[in-house]
Amino acid sequence: MKQPSIQPNSQPTSALMLRETASQTAGPYVHIGLALAAAGNPVREEEIWNEMAKPNAEGEHIEVVGTVIDGNGDLVRDTFVEAWQADANGHYQADYDLSKPFNSFGRTATTFDHGSEWSLTTIKPGAVEHPSGQLMAPHINLTLFARGVNIHLQTRLYFDDEAEVNAQCPVLSRIESPARRQTLIAKREEADGKVRYRLDIRLQGEGETVFFDF
Repeated sequence: MKQPSIQPNSQPTSALMLRETASQTAGPYVHIGLALAAAGNPVREEEIWNEMAKPNAEGEHIEVVGTVIDGNGDLVRDTFVEAWQADANGHYQADYDLSKPFNSFGRTATTFDHGSEWSLTTIKPGAVEHPSGQLMAPHINLTLFARGVNIHLQTRLYFDDEAEVNAQCPVLSRIESPARRQTLIAKREEADGKVRYRLDIRLQGEGETVFFDF
């Protein structure tokens, strides 16, 4: 006798759930598709890249730079970094538009040139309200993809000249070790008359950067 077919809605929910696919290393593929200049390919006319703020954007204009260092102390020269931050008033701009003075989202990458630094041209973000009602210190959210990193890493960049609000930040203060907190603090520099903040991200070993499980 032919068995009746089982309708999808007659199966338990657990059997219908799509399972998470396995993560894979970034290899060169992310750069080829999303970081064309870093991969040595011709760039598109419209590209989501590291200029998050144009000259007419409201707020304090800054440059953010850094390197990525592995557990052996060597530079990781093929890291792809995505950035997400609030504007100068502490609001995230969810609608991306290249014609806007400022966008909350940007991308950058380390390369084999120029000391293997990643960089962002942006504005200093304002404080953002935490679900608890407290204000989080100004920060930039960073997501890292790289060869050998099976699951992308998420961290934050805070500013060393915001010591008072850093001390009260409900996220930063959850890191119990003061020394570990320092791995998220970018150091202010002056370069060619411009304000620059530097954060070197260490993937493993001594001085390992704090990463978050969001």
